[in-house]
Amino acid sequence: MRSLGTQGLRVGAIGLGCMGMSEFYGATDEAESLATIDRALELGVTMLDTADVYGPRTNEVLVGKAVKGRRDRVVIATKFGIVRTSDPSYRAVNGRPEYVKASCDGSLSRLGIDTIDLYYQHRVDRQTPIEETVGAMADLVKAGKIRYIGLSEAGADTIRRAHAVHPITALQSEYSLWTRDPEDRVLATCRELGIGFVAYSPLGRGLLTGRIRKQSDLAPNDFRRGVSRFDEENLQKNLALISHIEELAASKGVTPAQLAIAWVLSRGTDIVPIVGTKRRTYLEENLKALDVRFTPEELHRLDELAPRGVASGDRYPQHSMQFIDM
Repeated sequence: MRSLGTQGLRVGAIGLGCMGMSEFYGATDEAESLATIDRALELGVTMLDTADVYGPRTNEVLVGKAVKGRRDRVVIATKFGIVRTSDPSYRAVNGRPEYVKASCDGSLSRLGIDTIDLYYQHRVDRQTPIEETVGAMADLVKAGKIRYIGLSEAGADTIRRAHAVHPITALQSEYSLWTRDPEDRVLATCRELGIGFVAYSPLGRGLLTGRIRKQSDLAPNDFRRGVSRFDEENLQKNLALISHIEELAASKGVTPAQLAIAWVLSRGTDIVPIVGTKRRTYLEENLKALDVRFTPEELHRLDELAPRGVASGDRYPQHSMQFIDM
């Protein structure tokens, strides 16, 4: 168990990201997804991560179905703020107070619960002052609709402004051996303010597992086909990192995925990685990362192999990168 922030939220050291169970990473299988959530809870996972935009909306329904009858065993984290339409390529961001409150009611209904444990603003709305967005979230806390407030992909200055309105419990951003951007300012700001850090994509969108060797390994409807890090030219450059990680993992008798997750866990007890998977076999493999330990020499070697900026290409398509708050 680890503490997220200083307001009292405690969760299992690894959370389960449920996004891929409904969209983005190729074919889905509801029965296997529900079985994966069942197995996660059996193995001690307590935090399930979803969002209204996943599906869209259907992922919250899936999570609600999975936790029915055992709500007291689960910390449910969901998000609002990314807007989609019938055009699959359309994305916008909305942080207006009325939208925040309507989104919360929608999520509560789809999840079939009375209170959301951790409610994130999924992306910062530059057209709406963060003080107004977090003020609306604070109203939801007072109304008993949410317990704790989080932000996702927010920059250090935004975090400070938000925290001045209402304590922020967790900041969720992409963080892995392949994406170390939060180390520049965000992690230090979170630690100064007593905010927990939730690391999504600790496996580098799957690249750090060693299972992706060429773009054709991705399903035709896999969103990574539109991400420049996975185009053929950049992918071949990025695979150079994977070969080194595989060597170190083999020397330790662990898988590359276990090594990558364990590295994130090693960065501080205030960090909780959420590992996205829709299969029980990968879930069980991933959770064994909790048993991996590093020597100082191994950590130094990983710093050399995967310095900040090691990845070739952007981590999102161009139209989505504009919503990342730096």
